[in-house]
Amino acid sequence: MKEIINFEAVYKKVAKLLVDLKQCVVLTGAGISAESGIPTFRSQGGLWEKYDPAVYASIEVFRKDPSKYWILRGDFIRNYDHYQPNTAHLALAELEQMGIVQCVITQNIDGLHKKVGSKDVVEIHGSLREIYCLACGKEYRAPHVPYGTPPCCSCGGVLKPNTVLYGEQLPMKALMKAQEVSARCKAMLLVGTSAVVQPAASLPFMAKQNGAQIIEINIEKAFPDANYFMMEKAGTVLPKIVAEIKIIR
Repeated sequence: MKEIINFEAVYKKVAKLLVDLKQCVVLTGAGISAESGIPTFRSQGGLWEKYDPAVYASIEVFRKDPSKYWILRGDFIRNYDHYQPNTAHLALAELEQMGIVQCVITQNIDGLHKKVGSKDVVEIHGSLREIYCLACGKEYRAPHVPYGTPPCCSCGGVLKPNTVLYGEQLPMKALMKAQEVSARCKAMLLVGTSAVVQPAASLPFMAKQNGAQIIEINIEKAFPDANYFMMEKAGTVLPKIVAEIKIIR
């Protein structure tokens, strides 16, 4: 039987825990941005049900035919300003301002944490916000990219977003920081992540092994060893936790 902890008392308990421990790191996945209208990848109806990631999100294929990637991502990038942070993103930014959240590690490439004002954000899979010319290195900022499939720079080079495709290595600096803050945190919030994609999936285990309390907010339980699990949308839970913290303080 699936354990579900979903009642008002848990918000108070988690709020007090976060106030007491303070050193909290957050790991977010596609679930937090689903409430902003951004499709998830692996859940039912997600992008990978419609598009084969080995074709549409592979660096090997991109080098041969970048148009496939831009067929998948072009509309999102050109409509980048239409996608806005939701109440969950805002709540995490507030928790950072309160001195509780020390760092947000995100698997998402939508840039919404930075857009809402979170300062210490580790984008371990990169971001669609920055686009670079593979020939001359010129930077473009979404949504301002030339038209074309694929779009090309004024020099004629192909443009590629600053995201990690299948077959590429994660940015080492970002990965090392994610591992460092996870190892020393006292609490970790897991928000809308499937916790199956490595190496991000190893971070909550690293935190747990070093004594951190794990608090999961998700529509399905993904981390079996979480100390607290709230089966609810992040946009509902996180503002309630923030409200409880404001009462406590």
